Amino acid sequence: METPDTGTLIRLSDSGETVANAEEDIRDRHVKDKDGEDIGKVSDLLVDDTEHKVRFIEVASGGFLGIGREKTFIPVDSITAITDDEVRIDQTRSHIAGSPPYDPSLVRERATYGSILEYYGYVPYWTPGYRYPNYRH
Repeated sequence: METPDTGTLIRLSDSGETVANAEEDIRDRHVKDKDGEDIGKVSDLLVDDTEHKVRFIEVASGGFLGIGREKTFIPVDSITAITDDEVRIDQTRSHIAGSPPYDPSLVRERATYGSILEYYGYVPYWTPGYRYPNYRH
């Protein structure tokens, strides 16, 4: 049996749930790095199954007609601003390119997303004192 601090992540699209406020659903918005360079589009949101909060955005980039697309997890902590068509993050494109590889089969393993948070320089959301980000719209 899982305890609250060892919950797993679920892709919102696989959960059968929706974002309570449709305006806060950032899927299909363009993701821009801190220099304004295009990273890709938000393809899904990864939600923890305990608190039901978005913890990562799944960003798809590259490819043609969905073929050859690469996906990356980016912590929601990196989001600095959200507009009607764009999500800005505090990372560079080159840093994102060097992130741990996307493996959807490992999404349920806390060690996997702990290492992704560490790579981006954020404390795990299950540690004492963690504060959920407050986005600027």
